[in-house]
Amino acid sequence: MTRILRLWLVAAMLAGAFATPLDAAVVVSSKLSSESAMLGQMIRLLLNAHGIATVDRTKIGATPVARKALLAGEVDLYVEYTGNAGFFFNRTADPAWKDLQQGYVLGARLDYAANHIVWLTPARASNAWALAVRRDVARAHQLVTLSDFGRWVAGGGQVMLACSAEFANAGTLRSLERTYGFTLRSDQMIVLAGGETSATIGAAAARTNGTNTAMVYGTDGGIAAADLQLLEDDRHDQPIYAPVPMIREAVLRQYPQIATIVKPLMESFTRESLQQLNARVQIDGESEQAVAEDYLRKQRLLPGPR
Repeated sequence: MTRILRLWLVAAMLAGAFATPLDAAVVVSSKLSSESAMLGQMIRLLLNAHGIATVDRTKIGATPVARKALLAGEVDLYVEYTGNAGFFFNRTADPAWKDLQQGYVLGARLDYAANHIVWLTPARASNAWALAVRRDVARAHQLVTLSDFGRWVAGGGQVMLACSAEFANAGTLRSLERTYGFTLRSDQMIVLAGGETSATIGAAAARTNGTNTAMVYGTDGGIAAADLQLLEDDRHDQPIYAPVPMIREAVLRQYPQIATIVKPLMESFTRESLQQLNARVQIDGESEQAVAEDYLRKQRLLPGPR
């Protein structure tokens, strides 16, 4: 028995010597949101398909947790949003964040100089705070942009907005009011506890207490499902929050092909396509991984039936 045990231990040691160490795998992470997790799963599946082993650490935590883990080397890659660099580097007032390309270039430069974090290709979409109006109301009053909305409100339009306390009090609403020339009274707002966009969208869809306008994020899956019209920020009041994969330079040096692998995926997204994908998770209840794999196959980024 002792001899057999020794032989087994030797065999196990030899097998371990030739195995790929776990540290060589790319640790793919994400924030808690379904969109972040879904994009993380897409990237992980793509890397696996190209022969790059990964470790799944999606849904690791909120922005500060994911960011800290990346900087500490606990994770290697996750999808962040361009506008958040304004907070990371205490430069929120910089107008560059309101332009996708300028914000991307500035954020990428700052992050690489300070942390050797490389920004890969961003999506051409923004998940910024926005306003969405019930589609029947939008049609009746020809509301397409926030400029249209501002004129409608200033002219006495019957608005009831569902939003969070943060949106109402932390400067976002006030900034929109200044830019678009309108003011909402307290009796024209329903400030929801917690203020998740699923709740604000649900209130508008159900016309709760006359609600016809909702605070949303630009790529929320519930916007189309609730038959809301997303209003264009035509005067660029809000920063752009474009999804962008961020990776540690050391890992990219080890696997330089990652930049090329991820590029067509990120370029495939639009605001509308992200809304539709998010709806499958947020409204229909599909898993992030199932939606990710289906999308990759339909885009011919993964082998298999479409």
